Amino acid sequence: METAFIDKEQKRRIAEFVKLQRNDGSFRFRFQGSLMTDAFFIITCRALEIKTEEENIQLLATTLKKTQHQQGYWKAYIDEPNGHLSATIIAYTALLYSGYAKKTDVNMKKAKSFIIKNGGISKAHFMIRWMLSVNGLYPWSRMIYVPMTFLLLPSFQPVNFFQFSAYARIHFIPMLLASNKKFAISAMNKPDLSDLYSRTDESFQAITHLEDQRSPLSFIWKEIKQIGKWPIYLHQLGFHYAEKYILDRLEEDGTLYSYASATFFMIYGLLALDYRKDSPVIKKAMSGLSSLIDKEGEFAHLENSTSTVWDTALASYTLQEAGCLPDTPIIVKSVDYLLKKQHTKAGDWKVHNPDTEPGGWGFSAINTNNPDNDDTSAALRALTRTAAQKTVVHNSWQRGTNYLLSMQNKDGGWGAFEKNTDWELLQHVPIENAKDAAVDPSTPDLTGRVLEYLGNYAGLQEKHPHIKAAARWLVDNQEKDGSWYGRWGVCYIYGTWAAVTGLMATGSARGDQSIKKGIDWLKSIQRKDGGWGESCQSCEKRRYIPLPFSTDSQTAWALDALIAAGEWKSAAVTKGVEFLLQESKNELSFTYPTGIGLPGQFYIQYYSYSKIFPLLAISHYLQATKS
Repeated sequence: METAFIDKEQKRRIAEFVKLQRNDGSFRFRFQGSLMTDAFFIITCRALEIKTEEENIQLLATTLKKTQHQQGYWKAYIDEPNGHLSATIIAYTALLYSGYAKKTDVNMKKAKSFIIKNGGISKAHFMIRWMLSVNGLYPWSRMIYVPMTFLLLPSFQPVNFFQFSAYARIHFIPMLLASNKKFAISAMNKPDLSDLYSRTDESFQAITHLEDQRSPLSFIWKEIKQIGKWPIYLHQLGFHYAEKYILDRLEEDGTLYSYASATFFMIYGLLALDYRKDSPVIKKAMSGLSSLIDKEGEFAHLENSTSTVWDTALASYTLQEAGCLPDTPIIVKSVDYLLKKQHTKAGDWKVHNPDTEPGGWGFSAINTNNPDNDDTSAALRALTRTAAQKTVVHNSWQRGTNYLLSMQNKDGGWGAFEKNTDWELLQHVPIENAKDAAVDPSTPDLTGRVLEYLGNYAGLQEKHPHIKAAARWLVDNQEKDGSWYGRWGVCYIYGTWAAVTGLMATGSARGDQSIKKGIDWLKSIQRKDGGWGESCQSCEKRRYIPLPFSTDSQTAWALDALIAAGEWKSAAVTKGVEFLLQESKNELSFTYPTGIGLPGQFYIQYYSYSKIFPLLAISHYLQATKS
């Protein structure tokens, strides 16, 4: 393939980005997640009897109607083998509550039939059952009782709340408030879901084994039961602690931790503490949620958060890799934006990392509480070239790099939000997604991405202690087939891309054989059309499952890994580049979700990915051909 044609295509894509940049220097793309947020908004507006959101309720109800499949169910992703029970239950409930659908409608009858056939509400994800319970739509089931006094245990105790991940804590605390109070909101015109109850509620059967002395969780279960016997005034202190924990972590727009999901839970948690429906904190939370509704495109959608910092960091870095110099207006503006979004206050990460100053970046435009290692490394990549020229940028870059290095886990890898929050026992807590959300362990994708930054942009190489430990962790956690599992992207392609580029960037000789195995695996799964495509099912089955089509983002990841490993002359790379440059493709190449929020429940279509990562791969290919 002639490089002149690729050069022209690269320039065209750069020009497209120039048009997309906002006045503040950011790049704003939709963060398309689960329909859960759309449904929760409708339900909460009706429960709070809000009159001013009717237009948004109607828009989101239309989205739910249009995304229902002919068989009556909703799916989490297009190739999901069957419908998604939890999604179908909450969408069905929201449509009934909205008043824009009736039980007698043909499609609603089909949805009801699917729900009943698949076990009813008792088989739904615990977050869905909780949401129905606080709305008085489902009896409080016999789930694990966690007393409020659990929150009072100090962090040096063998069992304490800060052993859970930040993601789990920020959702569980408001959930605990409502569940301890057995709260159910009073509202008019609630739908009747009693016909969706199963005859036998099996939700409690999953925890009976905790009484067994042989259970690895029996120790935790005994501790929880013991603190449940503490005096009543201590339980009341637990409620006060939870309330303060929430209010201290509100963002400027009224959302909790900038997450829509946590904000919905917060509203009901505060209502359980006798906050009025029209209290200022709840009104501001609803305003913040309303501001997250993206009305552009075919369907409206309430984003679980914005992805603006992430998208801006990736776009700025990619444009610089494509040849845009640090003094180019598009780079100057994006760097200025990122500088303003660097965190300056200590968050919960300080509990496990007390001796480090703030310096990370978060995911969304309004996140000031919860930095993460992936966004931090992405922002630092974007700042590196400018940092070499401007003192103010260098100081910011240095603080960020110090913060990132300090967040390395004791096993050598990096997790997403916190340090050493990986107590394996918590992965076996008998609630859905405990393994994915209760802890925040090192992952190949985070470790690889941080390594790539440290090697290519911070100048750290294989003999550096941080690099040696991380490389060793990556090699030890490679799958037998040569791939690596990616937690935040779909899935083995994503993890392998991150691991290979990270090991190559740091010159980790110990990983040579691992790199060869990873590259051989990527070549073995290339599709006949030259691209790569992996199903969301991979993270559910924990093995690679191909798609019947290729996606642009996954193709770009695979290509980038091959190019980094010196394979730019190979037939696999040539075919991959040709696929990326094709003008006519299956629409699913751009729209298939290749991001993961919560495996099995929450998948993400990043609207930015099909623009950013192909340009990055093309640019790295051109660099290799011209070197």
